[in-house]
Amino acid sequence: MPVTIKDIAKIAGVSHTTVSRALRGHPGIAPETVARIKKIAAELGYIPNTVARGLKTQRSGVVGVIVRRIVDPFFSEVLNGIEDTLQAAGYSFFLSSSNRDPEREKTIVRVMSERRVDGVIVCSSQVSEHHRRQLERFRVPTVLINNQAAEESAHSIYHDDVYGGWAVTHHLIELGHKRIAFLGNARGGRTSEERLRGYKQALSEAGLPIDEACIVSGPNGLAEGGAEGARRLLALPELPTGVVCYNDVMAIGVMRVLAEHGVHVPADCSVTGFDNIELAAYVNPPLTTFDQPKYELGHQAAVMLLRLLDGTADSDKRDIVVLRGELCPRESTAPPPENGRFVTEG
Repeated sequence: MPVTIKDIAKIAGVSHTTVSRALRGHPGIAPETVARIKKIAAELGYIPNTVARGLKTQRSGVVGVIVRRIVDPFFSEVLNGIEDTLQAAGYSFFLSSSNRDPEREKTIVRVMSERRVDGVIVCSSQVSEHHRRQLERFRVPTVLINNQAAEESAHSIYHDDVYGGWAVTHHLIELGHKRIAFLGNARGGRTSEERLRGYKQALSEAGLPIDEACIVSGPNGLAEGGAEGARRLLALPELPTGVVCYNDVMAIGVMRVLAEHGVHVPADCSVTGFDNIELAAYVNPPLTTFDQPKYELGHQAAVMLLRLLDGTADSDKRDIVVLRGELCPRESTAPPPENGRFVTEG
């Protein structure tokens, strides 16, 4: 038979109400009593009955988290920030992948609601205002991280992608580059658009022309998307001396294709990424990138959701938090070649 609160109360010589409060860390119970009761519970192998507790509190103690793709390395640190924060507050979470499918995403949220999750955190998906209202219909508090839809949602955590795009481009300009390409992500939505805006802003501030031929998009944010973008740049009569990539994974795809075509990074062409995933420091050459505060994005999203759940935040009031990362220069960027150009073979 499983150990119950009554078993602990009998050994401790206190009421089962006192045991229940002590196990929850209630401030009205003396610290020494709490310590003694927790010690007895541990010795007996007591496991809280979260189902029974949920029936009383109308809370499951579980938060749903939706990401684009579970294998995306960007999300590992974001999820660490979410998990550490929720765990400290007594919550667990279960994870699901939307695979960039809005209909699948709505189905996931509906299922989460049916399973009585207390809230949902959606990471880097294209949730429009229409979709957000549908989420609210299930009466599940929802926080978005880096929502890629054009509209701002009521409770959101964003990274300042305009500044990030500006910073990596400005870094190349400071090194002496004048012909710089931007490789976006055709599926990147608002995020890709804002990084492009930062790129254009840096060029304009430096008095450099914006060459539309040097602005291309890969079909996705994967290495294969970067490879396709690199092929498009190699098709230009003159290869840009620097490439600002949507993210680190695309940048790795770019460097692979450039190497296959005899273009040396950074001697012939400098390449920058974005996000600072762990792998970025270990490719050859190590990738210059922009370090998004990934853990903090997850932490802040979890804090915002917890405030909605405990009533300290007004669910009807917009709450938008914008975080800013920093440039992480490495060896994939250098001054442009002395002749300033690498002519591609036509």
